Amino acid sequence: MNEENQTPELTLTPDLTAEVAQVAAQAQAAVEAPKAPDITLTTDPTAAQTAQAAQAQRDANAVTLDESQLTEAERKIVDDFSQKIDIRDSSVVLQYGAAAQKNIAAFSENTLNSVRTKDLGEVGQALSSLVVELKGFSQPEKKGIAGWFQKKRNEMEEMKASYSKAEANVDKIVAVLEGHQVTLMKDIAMLDQMYELNTKYYKELTMYILAGKKRLAQVRATDLEELRKKAEQTGAQEDAQAYNDLANLCTRFEKKIHDLELTRMISIQMGPQTRMLQNNDTLMLEKIQSSLVNTIPLWKSQMVLALGLEHSRQATQAQSAVTNMTNDLLQKNADMLKMGTVETAKEAERSVVDIETLQHTNQQLISTLDEVMHIQEEGRKKRQEAEVELGRIEGELKQKLLELRG
Repeated sequence: MNEENQTPELTLTPDLTAEVAQVAAQAQAAVEAPKAPDITLTTDPTAAQTAQAAQAQRDANAVTLDESQLTEAERKIVDDFSQKIDIRDSSVVLQYGAAAQKNIAAFSENTLNSVRTKDLGEVGQALSSLVVELKGFSQPEKKGIAGWFQKKRNEMEEMKASYSKAEANVDKIVAVLEGHQVTLMKDIAMLDQMYELNTKYYKELTMYILAGKKRLAQVRATDLEELRKKAEQTGAQEDAQAYNDLANLCTRFEKKIHDLELTRMISIQMGPQTRMLQNNDTLMLEKIQSSLVNTIPLWKSQMVLALGLEHSRQATQAQSAVTNMTNDLLQKNADMLKMGTVETAKEAERSVVDIETLQHTNQQLISTLDEVMHIQEEGRKKRQEAEVELGRIEGELKQKLLELRG
């Protein structure tokens, strides 16, 4: 931008420039207006001395507004414009510097109130979803051998599906971050334009103030002084009223210049505030860039690594399961072989008939013979007794028959 374009234009017929409206339409970031510091009254002597020292330091650092801040071309504009100011015109006093004030007011409002803070909530949701998916990679291992291989195949399929879902979430985050990256780049460029406009408006206000002060000093030193002398000489009421009216207009114009000085201070504050906004956007842009080139690829590589480690872990577990099953079979077969061999050896060493069996048989045989002999003796004894009884029966029968014959 050359010096001619940078030279402000002063006017007595203010209107809101189209530049502010155009830049305001591009605003997409937000900050809060600085909060006024709390003022606490105190009677502490030490605190009072500290306040006096601080005030003295402020007075020493105070900036004096004069034409030394202007270029030669700007000084000429101020001189020429100051001669056009008619303090006797109430509308001129009322509208003086209003163009620059409107520009600063619109600039402040659009910069501090219309600019929205970057909302990364969508990124936060995607990150939360990604964390949930990544946690699915570390499910607790199930126990048991039955259906082991089928179960592991199912777990692997579930993990692959989880990986695909997490990868989609990562891609979603990349798209969101890239969108914010583009927005921030536009905002940084827009804030550059705003800073240049603010510099221009600040310069305009400075020139309005200097031109107004110069014109005010001239009027007070010439016109107002002449009216005062004339009123004193003539003593006429209309001359005194003319002097009083011009003095009031000078006071009004002085207040107007003071208002412009306040507006100029707002413009001064807007410069660093705009740069702070731009710096915040730049830091966020760098953070997003770091995420895109460092964090996101790291996530993907770690997920691929987790999938490969799961393959390796399951292969190791499969081999371990096969080894365990082989060892179990060998142990069981060894136990069964031992049991069968011992039983066979015992059976081979046994006699055809156990001695215990022969002893039992012999005892039973002897017992049987004893019982047979006892039974025979009892039978013999009963037969002998029966013979004796039969003799008695026969004798009794004969006796009875003899009795019948007699």
